[in-house]
Amino acid sequence: MSLIPVTILTGFLGSGKTTLLKRVLSEVHGQKIAVIENEFGEENIDNDILVTDSEEQIVQMSNGCICCTIREDLRETLQLLAAKRRKGLLAFDRVVIETTGLADPGPVAQTFFMDEEIAETYLIDSILTLVDARHAQQQLDDRQEARRQVGFADQIFLSKTDLVSADDVDALTHRLKHMNPRAPIKAVHFGEVPLAEVLDLRGFNLNAKLDIDPDFLKDEDDHSHCDHDHGHCEHDHGHDHGHHHHHDHAHGEPCNHPSHQKGRHHHHDDDVKSFVYRAERAFDPAKLEDFLGAIVNIYGPRMLRYKGVLHMKGTERKVIFQGVHQLMGSDLGPQWAEGEARQSKMVFIGIELPRDILEQGLDQCLV
Repeated sequence: MSLIPVTILTGFLGSGKTTLLKRVLSEVHGQKIAVIENEFGEENIDNDILVTDSEEQIVQMSNGCICCTIREDLRETLQLLAAKRRKGLLAFDRVVIETTGLADPGPVAQTFFMDEEIAETYLIDSILTLVDARHAQQQLDDRQEARRQVGFADQIFLSKTDLVSADDVDALTHRLKHMNPRAPIKAVHFGEVPLAEVLDLRGFNLNAKLDIDPDFLKDEDDHSHCDHDHGHCEHDHGHDHGHHHHHDHAHGEPCNHPSHQKGRHHHHDDDVKSFVYRAERAFDPAKLEDFLGAIVNIYGPRMLRYKGVLHMKGTERKVIFQGVHQLMGSDLGPQWAEGEARQSKMVFIGIELPRDILEQGLDQCLV
């Protein structure tokens, strides 16, 4: 039996998660969706679209979807749903987990790695984060949970963009991309998102696609726009502007963003930052495994998401790895195509990660 796909929906308070969820649940899409609400907050799903059928906190929706509210362990709820499905008591094709506005999606995602029974039944499809464009800058400044939710995302939806100026949306998008270059960012209105953009995104899978925003990489390759050494770059992206390393991978960010040209310098020194590491030479598998193991051991709680497509010595295939906090998995991907440049690319998203230590350590793992 194939694995049941799971979508984790997270986002700032008031960002429209419930609106989006209601739409997913009430739309006639021919799919039976089990929704797990991580706890009922003030903005829970209206009872009028729910038909309660038992004390078990699992309710049947008018369109055949089911919804359960949990205050206990997520694992138990997932096991209960899977058991009922196996016995033919419940029918559902997928699961959507809505976390509360202040939740860290990390432990939710980890549940799917740590428990064998869960891992054999479910597969995380993607983590979606809703960001309220009107209040985002303030929320990102004030709350680490909000920054962490951005760092975890496979896809970011911006709500309420109609309430702010195009410049504000642009500045916010720029900030979010530096925190998480992996996640595509889309504006949505009143939770109106085509379901194809919500479900089956395969954002979490170990696949050979490394979803890094292409503009972010283009920026990384081009140092000409910003005179790092003379401190003309006030936009702190968490990069060490003071000295340049001469490795065979890219460092530094240009500051060619429109908000700088206009002289509006937004100085956001977010603790959630991302950086991309690249290398042409192959990795020594044993050295890399030891180094990543040590890093995850020390910095795991601060490592939100990391993913890479690696050129490893001893195999003609790409090696794909990714992780959440302390949990890491790797897999053999497709063969390197003939004439394809063999290079490793990794993206790390975390809280105050020591970029220099990671880069030096990775350099030392190269053949």
